[in-house]
Amino acid sequence: MAANPVLARSVRGNWVENLHRGAICVADAEGRVLASVGDIDRDIFPRSAIKAVQAVALLRSGAVERFGYSAPAIALACASHNGEPAHTELAAAMLAAADLDETALECGIHPPIDPAARKALFAAGGKPGTLHNACSGKHAGMLAVARALGIELEGYSRADHPVQIAVRQRVEEILDHPLTEGKCGTDGCSIPTWAAPLRRFAQGFARMATGTGLSPETAAAARTIFDAATRHPFLVGGTGSFDTEIMAAFGDRLMIKFGADGVYCGALRDSGIGFALKCDDGSVPAATAMVAALLLSIAEPDAAQKSLLQSRARRLQHSWSGQDVGWLEATPDVDTEHVLRERPLS
Repeated sequence: MAANPVLARSVRGNWVENLHRGAICVADAEGRVLASVGDIDRDIFPRSAIKAVQAVALLRSGAVERFGYSAPAIALACASHNGEPAHTELAAAMLAAADLDETALECGIHPPIDPAARKALFAAGGKPGTLHNACSGKHAGMLAVARALGIELEGYSRADHPVQIAVRQRVEEILDHPLTEGKCGTDGCSIPTWAAPLRRFAQGFARMATGTGLSPETAAAARTIFDAATRHPFLVGGTGSFDTEIMAAFGDRLMIKFGADGVYCGALRDSGIGFALKCDDGSVPAATAMVAALLLSIAEPDAAQKSLLQSRARRLQHSWSGQDVGWLEATPDVDTEHVLRERPLS
């Protein structure tokens, strides 16, 4: 099997220090590949990049109506958030609406990702809790699914629990691809993550964006989820989050979500196309440079959007004293504009 191409590189001083290989797929809802780089048929774990897909189970279960979840709560269910007060307070409110508290969460504990929130927590003598976990919104939503279905709460994160079975079924519907026990792992927040070909995630996000190939109920849920995330981007990430900054810049045109170990998935809603990207070595900064360069070539950015994307496609690296020591940048191999011109979307 041939190695994937180098899609990002880091330079220190006058020498290339690291090379980052990867694969990219851009597809429509019918599965037509509009552009690709590298091996798009290799199965990858999407990790948190498909939280919006997993959230379909929340809407299909009836939990949103039963517990009165508004768009911000739906956005938080799609989030890898920074643990800032807006995130933790909303996660707590989601749990309270289902007559639960943070002790029910099975996502584990880590300090807030946001430096200011972390500093404020420790300065006040507080300790990190499950609400600070980046996935607490998703887990609160999964607990709400269990409540809505009237099933046992404990163990909701296990692959054999009815909640995770429901999530898996929705992911399979949207990807139009079976998920198998032989390609299953456990994510950092303790829920199952299922591997599938990269191209299927690109197609799945296009299906979410258009409703094509989905049941009417799932198509409506997908539209509601994308609306919530794109209109409340701060809740999907937070201060300094690439997902938050880029979605805020593009309005409701762009849905995007990163996943641990160098994954990005998303959709250009007005074009009806989806994209998926995997950095082979798992570097999220390198994957971010790659996806920024990809969006420069496929998203038709305006001047402000282009400037923001360029600042992420090539980013300066600094020493602890603030000295410029190098940069991380996407390579020209990420540019798929010529392929899209050869295969028009209309």
